[in-house]
Amino acid sequence: MSLKIGDIVPNFIAKDNNGELFESQSVLGRKPLVIYFYPKDNTPGCTTEACSFRDQYEDFKDLGAEVIGVSSDSVKSHHKFAVKHKLPFILLSDQDKRLRKLFGVRNSLLGLLPGRVTYIIDKNGLVISIFDSANAAKHIPKALEIVQELVL
Repeated sequence: MSLKIGDIVPNFIAKDNNGELFESQSVLGRKPLVIYFYPKDNTPGCTTEACSFRDQYEDFKDLGAEVIGVSSDSVKSHHKFAVKHKLPFILLSDQDKRLRKLFGVRNSLLGLLPGRVTYIIDKNGLVISIFDSANAAKHIPKALEIVQELVL
């Protein structure tokens, strides 16, 4: 399965960076979401992307949106990553790659690295935009622009 623009995001459960169970139904269908999949904690591109989302987080919150990062790193790795970089948003651990499969995020770079894909989901749980690019810096302004269009 691969989510496409116009699809409703199904409910899912995963552990967050604090080891708590995160249930998507707590936010899906209630507020706009930016769910971004990234390859690995503490790598240059992923750190840049996470810190850019951190720096713009208040702008997303002001629009009523939530940001969620997802990678296959462990809860412990996510916790350290979030603390080290003062990340105010949820990081979900996808060690079994269930979420990656659910969303249809493919590997990039000749299939060697997990892909970097950002999904913008409206307050009804509908996928509005999918942004797939290895360039981490491009995801944040694009996501913010689309969320602004959703709420205006």
